[in-house]
Amino acid sequence: MKTFNSVIISLFFFQILGCAQQADENNMSIQQLKEEMKANENLIILDVRTPAELEGPLGQIDGVINIPVQELENRLGELEEYKSNEIAVICRSGNRSGVATKILLQNGFKAKNVLGGMTEYINQK
Repeated sequence: MKTFNSVIISLFFFQILGCAQQADENNMSIQQLKEEMKANENLIILDVRTPAELEGPLGQIDGVINIPVQELENRLGELEEYKSNEIAVICRSGNRSGVATKILLQNGFKAKNVLGGMTEYINQK
């Protein structure tokens, strides 16, 4: 019985660690974003906040494409020409961009969620 329990516990932790590692592949830190912005001239930054938020106190990164997350699935065609590009997805805090990143990945895009979002971005300027 101890062996069986050990196997179950090991499988459980393997599953958790595997999911965590996979999730990390789809995320980037603000520092990684800034490095990628310097190194990759083909990087696309997709801001999934509302247009009003781009005009707010957090501002926006120059050259972003703005498609609010609630419109993303219906507007994927606008991003089709960038399907081979890396896409950094950002919002205010990283929550909505996480949802948007999943949508993009499910539709064949190369996307990463920017952890901490614009809140973290302006704090690291």
